[in-house]
Amino acid sequence: MSEAVAAIGVVEQQGGGPLRRLSDIFYLHPRLFLALLLGPPLIWLGLVYVGSLVALLAQSFFRLDEFTGLIVYKPTLATYAELLAPANLDIIIRTVTMAALVTIAAAIIAFPIAYFAARYARGRWKVFFYLGIMLPLWSSYLVRVYAWKLILAKEGILTWLFGKLHLSWLLDAILSIPVIGGPSLSISYTGTFLVFLYIWLPFMILPVQAALERVPVSLIEASADLGARPGQTFRAVILPLALPGIVAGSIFTFSLTLGDYIIPQIIGNSRLFIGMAVYAHQGTAGNIPLAAAFTVVPIVIMGIYLTIARKMGAFDAL
Repeated sequence: MSEAVAAIGVVEQQGGGPLRRLSDIFYLHPRLFLALLLGPPLIWLGLVYVGSLVALLAQSFFRLDEFTGLIVYKPTLATYAELLAPANLDIIIRTVTMAALVTIAAAIIAFPIAYFAARYARGRWKVFFYLGIMLPLWSSYLVRVYAWKLILAKEGILTWLFGKLHLSWLLDAILSIPVIGGPSLSISYTGTFLVFLYIWLPFMILPVQAALERVPVSLIEASADLGARPGQTFRAVILPLALPGIVAGSIFTFSLTLGDYIIPQIIGNSRLFIGMAVYAHQGTAGNIPLAAAFTVVPIVIMGIYLTIARKMGAFDAL
């Protein structure tokens, strides 16, 4: 250290530009350099992101005066009592159920695709895999959703395909089911589920594929040498090692479905999801406290989920 300081002194005696002197100061005071490097992003994160989130959550402890339509800025739990009303609980249960079903279906569909990409795709096939997964993400989110509305419409290509395959009776049977059915796939929970699954599936495939890439082939071969059947190898070797990727993908699919309001607004019936309720109460209704209380629900749910996943060790390999 003394030799470095002496060298800097020599440089200062010989002269040097402002950049050289500034570099010397940062070398002698590394904490100053770290503060200047991390200060602006931390201030931005603290004030703009965390600060706005805290301000929004603080609104949930106020209430809306039904007579005047003004917000009463006095701490109260009345808004949370309103959140637990049957109509609002129905919105929460509907959204959480949809998010869970989308996450489970995405994991089931993504796993074989990711396994093929991790174990068998090489060279050009690997490039095609990444292009096939990433290409939809490069297009507009709204364009993809509206395209699916046309596909699922009563006069859409999917209805036409069912007719050509003489399976119109099957589509009519699905649409006649009370909860998930409707006039057409574009006005039903089934259509909403399909669009959610399509939009968020890449966010499940890529983490699972990355986790499977790290599974040593020698472990799979050793399991087979010890007489394990393919199902036993999958349950005892592959699935536990791929669990961090599944958990990472489920965080994306589950949380994104919880907060989305565009897909249920374009595809599906008029029943609200959490994102739509937040948008409606904060926009047209002007009930910001209730909108803020609705935003607490996904935060609490994801906090509980991440805590359970962490205790299960799902993040150890990430």
